[in-house]
Amino acid sequence: MDTRSVKILAIVGARLRALREEKGLTQEALASLCGLDRTYISGIERGKRNVAMRNLHSIARALDVSLSQFFESIR
Repeated sequence: MDTRSVKILAIVGARLRALREEKGLTQEALASLCGLDRTYISGIERGKRNVAMRNLHSIARALDVSLSQFFESIR
């Protein structure tokens, strides 16, 4: 994987972690809300998983944010 791809995965993961913590959710609680496995959420947050858009949509819904809100601080 190239450097740019690694960087965007880390940025998306950091944004997910920030939103999750802002909502006061554990990885397990978030995973349960969006029907995903906790290890998948962990992998995204660590920048190790390339999250599918349908999963990102489920995560955003569980966090009560739109996709545009999820990405608004990412440039």
